[in-house]
Amino acid sequence: MRFGLRARVIAAVVLVTTTATAVMAFSAARVQEDDALDRFTAAAKTSFGAMFGQAWPHLEQFMTGNPQALDLFSQGMDKAAVDWMLVTRYPQMTNDDFTMPKGPPEVVKSSSQSLDWATGAENADPPDRKAALEGVKDVVLLRTLGPGNLLSTVTIDPATGRKLLVVSANFVAYWVVQFFDLTMFEQDLAAQRWKLVWIALGVTVLGVAAAVFAAGRIQRPVRRVASAARDLGDGAFDVRVPVKGRDELAELAKSFNTMADRVGTSIEELRAKDRQQQRFVADVAHDLRTPLASMVATVDTLDSATPETRTRATELLGTQTRRMARLVEDLLEISRFDAGSADFRPEPVDLPALVEDAIETGVPETPVEVTSTGDTTVVGDPRRLHTIVVNLLVNAERHGRTPITVTLTGSAEAVQIRVADSGPGISEDLLPILFDRFVRGDHARQATEGSGLGLSIARENVLIHGGSLDAHNDRGAVFTVRLPRESPM
Repeated sequence: MRFGLRARVIAAVVLVTTTATAVMAFSAARVQEDDALDRFTAAAKTSFGAMFGQAWPHLEQFMTGNPQALDLFSQGMDKAAVDWMLVTRYPQMTNDDFTMPKGPPEVVKSSSQSLDWATGAENADPPDRKAALEGVKDVVLLRTLGPGNLLSTVTIDPATGRKLLVVSANFVAYWVVQFFDLTMFEQDLAAQRWKLVWIALGVTVLGVAAAVFAAGRIQRPVRRVASAARDLGDGAFDVRVPVKGRDELAELAKSFNTMADRVGTSIEELRAKDRQQQRFVADVAHDLRTPLASMVATVDTLDSATPETRTRATELLGTQTRRMARLVEDLLEISRFDAGSADFRPEPVDLPALVEDAIETGVPETPVEVTSTGDTTVVGDPRRLHTIVVNLLVNAERHGRTPITVTLTGSAEAVQIRVADSGPGISEDLLPILFDRFVRGDHARQATEGSGLGLSIARENVLIHGGSLDAHNDRGAVFTVRLPRESPM
């Protein structure tokens, strides 16, 4: 059987609380009982010592041959003690000044009355303590101590079953023993134990209540995260968990929200990529269909008997073939960027010389004004930098008007290439999607020499250098390339 988080938290808190309370209560009870017994024993020894100090002269007179002194000793003991005995010392001893008793230890004298400590009333038939003495004689009577030294021990009275504290002192040939009934003392300790039990039960109940409360506080945010995770799995990528506090549960909520943000962003990127791929396939099919249709139509006229028709067909066929070749090359380049396998070979490049060569390659018949300021040498791939400049110049020539200017500006961290024309500029609806693939200035997608991939390829080449490509209108279209002076790769 598996228990939920709430049950496990409650069980853990209750177990810890109950165990700690029980251990604390047991330890407190033991310490308290030991201290109480020590205090009781100390008080008993003090009382017995005072009693013995007052009565022992009579015992000394009795031992020197005065029988009446024993009665005086007994009267003195009865005044101060409730339950006492005078016992002959064992083993038997010899002394030149005293008459020593012979044989085993015997009770010479005992209390003439005994009180019941449980009730405080006198016992009409005092209990016989001889049996209790038998239980401690090996401890008390066989000890060799100096006169007046006190011993104490605890025993059970066989006659009554009560626990007794036995305090004793030796005087030459005799032992004086006093019994202290521990019944009321044990009753007080038992009452104290029950108080501790009730306190422990109360603490346990409070622990259960605290555990239920704590489990609820822990379970609610966990349930919210679990519910949000299910919603996220069902496609609700905007779901978030409220963050409260700074504890581990708050960290869990923050981590979930971060994960949801990343998952949502990744899903949107995948969807956008999917839409882009679908549009890419459609655009490729459209752009390939136009030259292929022209080529098919041209091939059909190659058998014409008219030389002019065959010559014109050959020219058209060559034009469409070159156009298709450029389109295929552009598509291959785009696919390399998408696959992350674009070749990049950085080396120091002198931009003014590269721009002059790009003008001769891309727009040889168009006047272009080039200006350079500062150090315009960068570390980059010369082939890709050449492609960037050519594509921007060709775009300016086809969609703008002269004069066309190229401005190179070098700073400490970067080099800027600014290509501007004097045409009508870029329409506002094209600016947000200008660098997307197959975007052209003519929305009717009429047949043109361009493939609609030039600016996309230029931007990808700029990005691979760690730079940026922006476009805006300023008396014509202006494209600004910013390249870091050092290659990022």
